[in-house]
Amino acid sequence: MFENSQKTDLSQLGEFGLIEHLTKNIKLHHTNTIKGVGDDAAVIKNGDYLTVITTDMLTEGVHFDLIYTPLKHLGYKAITCNLSDICAMNATPKQVTVSMALSSKFSVEAVEELYSGMLLACEKYKVDLIGGDTTSSKTGLTISITAIGETTEEKIAYRNTAKEKDLLVVSGDLGGAYTGLQVLEREKRIFLESPQVQPDLEGFDYILERQLKPEARIDVVEYLQEIGVVPTSMIDISDGLASEINHICRQSGVGCDLYEEKIPIDPQTYDTARSFNLDPTICALHGGEDYELLFTIKMEDYEKIKGSPLLTVIGHITEKAQGVRLIDKAGNAHNIELKGWNAFSK
Repeated sequence: MFENSQKTDLSQLGEFGLIEHLTKNIKLHHTNTIKGVGDDAAVIKNGDYLTVITTDMLTEGVHFDLIYTPLKHLGYKAITCNLSDICAMNATPKQVTVSMALSSKFSVEAVEELYSGMLLACEKYKVDLIGGDTTSSKTGLTISITAIGETTEEKIAYRNTAKEKDLLVVSGDLGGAYTGLQVLEREKRIFLESPQVQPDLEGFDYILERQLKPEARIDVVEYLQEIGVVPTSMIDISDGLASEINHICRQSGVGCDLYEEKIPIDPQTYDTARSFNLDPTICALHGGEDYELLFTIKMEDYEKIKGSPLLTVIGHITEKAQGVRLIDKAGNAHNIELKGWNAFSK
């Protein structure tokens, strides 16, 4: 099945290249498996409904740093970032399972704090925590969440179904989680050099919450259902806007024009990025962890979403030959490169 004649470093393929390499030979054996790998979640036919299932892991030292991440916030985020994948299928989250690998440095009270954040998220989103697993770890903490949701064939949204002339829409604003991370990393460096110095986090409440306690945009899924709009394609923004746009375009066989001036960026995100000598647009394109929803709609559905404070039209789908482009504020076109999160980059 795998015929590699020499050793290949994981960084040569990258996260998405590795996934594609490992899954290209998968064969589905059951007719009720509607969608396997390749989207935000798998889809299984379940009577009159579709069951949507996704799994994600958070690993200490890779996805979170306990120097500045409160355990309660971490538990909350572990749930919501998985619920976001369910929302990205235009589905409603229903259940989660929680598995944890814990090292001996964690007390019962610490695990209780972590779990309380998970339960808080489950309560807010009316999701049932129905099981999981615990085991020991020699290297810290790993959390694995499986989320289960429900939708119908009429409402399900995939990544690979965008069409030319569709409008590109995003919820909320972008770049906040990345700039919040810059603030936390700055304060960590200061703490390690001078432990007696108190962290200076005043005035950064919004972007810190975007990083430490993100929300799943179930409200957007519910809003689209209320106004009768079914996205022609959909994905959540976990690895950065540029990465997610490329996923939709590559899997749909289309191109895209994204307009820089239309990208929604909160003033606190903008000002903080500038204070770190960062381009706010780059933060929005490649920062990641915003957990907003990116989707396409038919042009005739524009009037239905027009004026919504939840959504912003940021571009449109084009033919594949035109490529995936950013139209900057001066009107110049640039190819959008993949520079977002890569789990296996060096």
